[in-house]
Amino acid sequence: MSNIVWEARFSFDEVQSYREGKVIAEGSKKITGAIAISIIWLIGAISDRLWFIFDRSVPAWDPAYYLTGSLIYRRAFEDPQWFSGQWWDYIWNLSAKIPPLVYILTIPFQNIWDPSPDTANLVHLLFSAILLGSVYGIGCQLFNRQVALWAAGLCLLLPALYLYRFEYLLDYPVTASVAFCFFLLTMWRKCEQPRYQWLWAIAVGISVGLAFLVKQTTALFLFVPLLWVTVGTLKRRDWGRFFQMAIAGLLSVLVFGPWLSNTWLLMITSVQRATIYAARAEGDPPLTDPEAWTYYLSLLPDHVSWPLLLVPIVGFLLYLIRWRSLPPDTPKSSFAWLGVFLIGGYLLCSLNPNKDFRYNFALLPMLSIVLAWGLTLWPKWWGVRVRWGTLALAVLLMILTLWPVGGVPGQQFRSLLSPGNTRHAEIGVNWPHPEIISTILAAEPYLQNTIGVLPSTENINQHNIDYYGAIKDFQVYGRQVGIAYDEVSQDAGSLCWFITKTGDQGSVDRIKEAQALMVTAIAQGPQFPVYRNWLLPDGSTLNLHRCTPSPVEVSPRADISEVVNLEAVIVPESTPPGTPIPITYIWSGPPQQLESGLVLLTWTGSDDDNNTQWFHDRAIGSGRLELPEDTATGFEVVERMAMLPPPDATPGNYTLQATYLSRETGETYAIASPPITLTIDPNAAPSPAPELDLITQLQQLALKLPQGIQGLEVIFNEIRRINQYDPVQDYTKQAQKTLAYRLNQEPDNLNLAYSLALASVLEQDVNGAIAALETVTKLDPNNPFAHGYLAFVHLYNFNARAAEIALKPALELSPEQPEFLVLRGVSALLQGRFLQAKQDLQALSLINN
Repeated sequence: MSNIVWEARFSFDEVQSYREGKVIAEGSKKITGAIAISIIWLIGAISDRLWFIFDRSVPAWDPAYYLTGSLIYRRAFEDPQWFSGQWWDYIWNLSAKIPPLVYILTIPFQNIWDPSPDTANLVHLLFSAILLGSVYGIGCQLFNRQVALWAAGLCLLLPALYLYRFEYLLDYPVTASVAFCFFLLTMWRKCEQPRYQWLWAIAVGISVGLAFLVKQTTALFLFVPLLWVTVGTLKRRDWGRFFQMAIAGLLSVLVFGPWLSNTWLLMITSVQRATIYAARAEGDPPLTDPEAWTYYLSLLPDHVSWPLLLVPIVGFLLYLIRWRSLPPDTPKSSFAWLGVFLIGGYLLCSLNPNKDFRYNFALLPMLSIVLAWGLTLWPKWWGVRVRWGTLALAVLLMILTLWPVGGVPGQQFRSLLSPGNTRHAEIGVNWPHPEIISTILAAEPYLQNTIGVLPSTENINQHNIDYYGAIKDFQVYGRQVGIAYDEVSQDAGSLCWFITKTGDQGSVDRIKEAQALMVTAIAQGPQFPVYRNWLLPDGSTLNLHRCTPSPVEVSPRADISEVVNLEAVIVPESTPPGTPIPITYIWSGPPQQLESGLVLLTWTGSDDDNNTQWFHDRAIGSGRLELPEDTATGFEVVERMAMLPPPDATPGNYTLQATYLSRETGETYAIASPPITLTIDPNAAPSPAPELDLITQLQQLALKLPQGIQGLEVIFNEIRRINQYDPVQDYTKQAQKTLAYRLNQEPDNLNLAYSLALASVLEQDVNGAIAALETVTKLDPNNPFAHGYLAFVHLYNFNARAAEIALKPALELSPEQPEFLVLRGVSALLQGRFLQAKQDLQALSLINN
């Protein structure tokens, strides 16, 4: 009876034709699978590109952040050095928290066309092809070609997926990458020939490694299926397949290992921020709340839409009611395999404390296969109309979601059947981001600038200002400042350009008081007049403020010398020790030397009995110069900054000695200095001064390193702040070069050694940090933290034995310090001494408490 029932729906020939490799377009026209998928992909590509042609929106926070990352990698690959290990280390360190594969794949599109959000999103056409092909392949393997074809079509029509095809984020690439890995794993699982099993296993290993280089969260979706097949091989004692999976795992590690080995520490800390801290800040339900486990289930109508969710379910129920059984050829093992993926992925996604609309997208392609199967269960005599009617309705909902059409009735209809968000193309609007960047470049063409962005709305925020600056060869950066109440004065004194706007300030609730104070300081401060303003499409006004006077001024001059000259130094006649003093340096010289060189400035006591000296070393223009290379013109640079004499400076007169240091060669030459005398007088009145330069601030922070954990908390909180002012962190490079030179001249100077160690750590220069910390341990042998720092850097470099040796003096000096016990436990773990590791790592509870 069941065979008769099945033949009433589809003839045996039709079913057999699915299995033989042909696709039937509703029972008549036969085309190959590759052509069918290509047509589906082309339809999606035309639809997407049409939307981009008309859309004039600017990227929001996260897309703009990732777009900037793509330009960073584009610049890094302008001069690739494929066989240089140092260059590869540089590539891996460019994106410490975000794996680089999507950025790298975007490079060809942005090289062929000018960089823009539209061209960067062309990479999604590649991932669409991967996704559609993978879903089709899985559908064919687990069901038949009719299900596979409909599943691929549904992937174009799921609201969650087509909404995020227009956003340069990693969620759509993750979805495609996971689908591809699962397809390869399915092929390996179903393959019976050992020779081909090895090929599929190798492909699985490489693809999983590449998927991890798309984003680490791919592990949430692939972990359970990989564990399932591995445990299955062990239960069946199928040692051949188990060995194949072991080799696949090794290949995966070889693919993503180089990036992970360079970034593992930052990745671990960023994962904590992105999960636990972010979940608390966003009010996500705790894991003890049932809502945490039903969150993504409740989003199904938003992700899929009601028609695409209910029509397949109704088709299944109707079949079940009519025939009181499943179709005779229902592949129960296929459903079990999809269930492993869907249930495992769902549980691990739900286990993540930080919930978001897009974090479970990788489950949707496999769900589309189940939905497509439900669509094919409608009775043959009117199933065609139901399927194509559902498809037409889904297309209509997509149009209403992506385009500002239909009016109020149309949008109400859409929200009823597809309750998710819309992404209407913004037609005819004009956002001023490119003009903002051009205005700054016109005002200061020879300087790299950082804009302090005070609002944080979807359209005006630090990330999209930063992105449009990156398009202009990274000469302008955007950073959010004014986020901490006690840092407002430092933020206002450290940057020259600021953006404010009227009306809605955006997502600043957590920093509302600080942001309001910062806006007041800029908008009402006489030193920050409005340089230009724009009327925004939302009716508010954007104001661009510029400080007066500028801390760095650059101007061309007709004459050009062969070396750098110090034309003048302007400083108060006297000042008390330990107090910042205003100082102006005026430099001239050839552009290449001005831009790339460092200056070593030594203020030395001129009295016979005064041996005090201090340094004011850095790059000219604080490393912000952007001078033309091919020019016969010289340049003049005026620097207005602050200098900090040491608090123990002996009263008396001080004179300046200047030396030029080449970054590239390390060569030096003396710079002729004008006669200048500064008197240190404890009774002198302090002069108003700007913020200290970043290298001086770094050296002041390094003085806290001997304090240990307490000092580190202060250091890294301050480093977070000052890194905003120098987005490329060139100040750490300047500090490392100048401090290394100074320490070579004064090898017993402990403060210089600590400062060099801190600069090297911030530069992620492991060898440089180890060398500096070895000097520190020699000069400060009784400080347990000096030895602890050295041990930590050795562990960061995966040198457990060296870390253990470096840690012994620390434990002798402070045997109960829990951080030292944890470091010893990690060292023991890496060396395979698990009992010792278990005992020492119990100290983690003391740290967490």
